[in-house]
Amino acid sequence: MNASWLAPFRRVLTSRTELAVLLLGFSSGLPFLLSSGTLQAWLTVSHISTSTIGLFALVGLPYTLKFLWAPLLDRYSLRWLGRRRSWMVLAQIAIALTLLAMAITKPESQIWAFALLALMLATLSATQDIAIDAWRTDTLSPEERGFGAALFVMAYRIGMLAAGSLAMIFAQYFGWPFTYTVMAVFMGIGIVATLIAPEKNTLELAPPSLLAAVVEPLREFFGRREAWALLALIVLYKFGDAFASALSTTFLIRGAGFSLAEIGLINNGLGLVITLVGGLFGGLWMIKLGLFRSLMVFGVLQAVTNLGYALLAVAPSLGLMVPVIALEHFTGGLGTAAFVALLMAACDIRYSATQFALLSAIASLGRVYLGPVAGLTVTALGWPSFFVLTFIAALPGLWLLFRLRAMIQQMDRSPN
Repeated sequence: MNASWLAPFRRVLTSRTELAVLLLGFSSGLPFLLSSGTLQAWLTVSHISTSTIGLFALVGLPYTLKFLWAPLLDRYSLRWLGRRRSWMVLAQIAIALTLLAMAITKPESQIWAFALLALMLATLSATQDIAIDAWRTDTLSPEERGFGAALFVMAYRIGMLAAGSLAMIFAQYFGWPFTYTVMAVFMGIGIVATLIAPEKNTLELAPPSLLAAVVEPLREFFGRREAWALLALIVLYKFGDAFASALSTTFLIRGAGFSLAEIGLINNGLGLVITLVGGLFGGLWMIKLGLFRSLMVFGVLQAVTNLGYALLAVAPSLGLMVPVIALEHFTGGLGTAAFVALLMAACDIRYSATQFALLSAIASLGRVYLGPVAGLTVTALGWPSFFVLTFIAALPGLWLLFRLRAMIQQMDRSPN
């Protein structure tokens, strides 16, 4: 990589804004698994019944419903720290305190109190996400959005890694109370990031009432000439990629016959690293390409790499698995960076908390409902044809993207 490519990389990493984006990504990713997968492990080794553990999946509902209280964050704030940062630091302190409370609660004998704390943790984590997404949308300039999105997603996954793999290791050797106490201390990273983060003064842009904070974001968005087409693009852009990923682990085990160790090392280990690298490169390339060209190029690459899985289904081998997994995760990282930048560009600064929460919830619809459809499709067609179909499923999003070219280029020039 020559000096001209390294220059923007150095610039953003020496920026207080970009440093805050990086640290806030970690803070946003950390609580997620602590209220889901890692929490499930704690309950399991505490000999809680399987049926009760299954009910704990409902704890994750706040992540899908966060748009319901996002208007509160657009309307109200603690003025001493700014419209967005006041909510960020309030949520972060509350998350740390909740984790400490969970550390001194025994699920074996206090299951209802433990469940309430887990629900509080998920709700506070979703609230932190709303505030951070709004701050990032308000603060990053159009040329910073791509790399800022890449930095955030990378740090978010590192936060999940700390709350998953690292937490499991701590729990094995030091116990769960110690683990959740350490995770509470880690939330201090987010608090420091919030305190150093710059913030635009948008207090005067806040809706005049709570009713306006609910109604006006919807009125503004759907008052746009091609609002429904933009919503369709948000659903369809990652559709083929999400369709292919819905049963990827099942395919690698059952369809291609790889061992758990091979899948863990290559798909989960190498795949995570390659995804992070892809996101960073995607953010850098977006500085040169702009939003529309990045979405188009990265979207085409996402679609084409799905065909690698079709080839792997026909001729499974470890030598083919490595490049297929690497390319798929790399292009997935590219596409995610551009897609998050698209969501930011689509928000009005007056209502960025509500609009980003709503748009991100709509974007997740495909991932939520594709699992059952993927299973039925594989049963009917087989693995090779299924992955060819996922390539075809990516084409409508690319067609719609091309149709909305002028609108997206205009969004990319707008500072919100």
